[in-house]
Amino acid sequence: MEHFADRLVTQCREKGTPICVGLDPVYERLPRSLRGQIDATSATSLTSALESFCEKLLDVLAPHVACVKVQIACFERYRWLGVQAYFRVVAHAQRLGLIVIGDAKRGDIGISAAHYAAGNLADPICHDLGDARGPDALTINTYLGTDSIEPFLQVAAGEGKGLFALVRTSNPGGDSLQTLSLADGGTVADRVASMVEQLGKAHVGQMGYSLLGAVVGATKADDAVRLRQLMPQQIFLVPGVGAQGASVQDVKACFMPDGSGAIISASRSIIYAYNDVETQDWIAAVEDAALRMKEQLADIVM
Repeated sequence: MEHFADRLVTQCREKGTPICVGLDPVYERLPRSLRGQIDATSATSLTSALESFCEKLLDVLAPHVACVKVQIACFERYRWLGVQAYFRVVAHAQRLGLIVIGDAKRGDIGISAAHYAAGNLADPICHDLGDARGPDALTINTYLGTDSIEPFLQVAAGEGKGLFALVRTSNPGGDSLQTLSLADGGTVADRVASMVEQLGKAHVGQMGYSLLGAVVGATKADDAVRLRQLMPQQIFLVPGVGAQGASVQDVKACFMPDGSGAIISASRSIIYAYNDVETQDWIAAVEDAALRMKEQLADIVM
């Protein structure tokens, strides 16, 4: 199996961009042309519409971006029908050649973490689950410590997949915990970064990056320089550009000197770009938004 990090770096180079588009589909924000066909009291109708929306997005984005990040919460709210739709969206993206990150932020200890890892990353062991092989990588919660990460690492390594561990998140509320000073002069986020770096050392690919990456918010640009020094072998998944207020200039410190080592995630600013223009062609508006971001990132692309 090709190492996940090697695959991701290669994909970014081939596409000429580190963009990762987040798919966070919400019924109320779908194009009018789709909403008009939906029975909002039917979970079957709603999940079908979300799935159709995501597949149309993937079809137009696939030539331009390296990977996508699918937010499972937007599907899980519709119970089993939503979970089925989520895995079909993942499979559609993979058929288009995209690397898929499942944004689930799972975290637990012991056998529970192993179950979460198998359910989200491993190939299905039952014949009647079809080809629901799961995404290529998963976001995980680090704040339960090493014993919550190790089961995910074991499954990911065995499946040729990757992980992105929460280190410095983009939400304002994370500051109250992640910036706390410790006795050694560092912060809680610094300690988590060191833990991720140590755990990832045993899983480094030929291109110098571990399958265990790190989530570092673009809205925390002042911390990125220090975190990059603490985690030289981690690929950074960088959310927060666009709707959360960060700019392309804020993400420069997340990259290594050769322009590799980070993927920049934008969700609402791309997938709902049609809300910002007066156009009937919502698909074209989405494509234009992705191409604009690609152009803005051109100076720091590997």
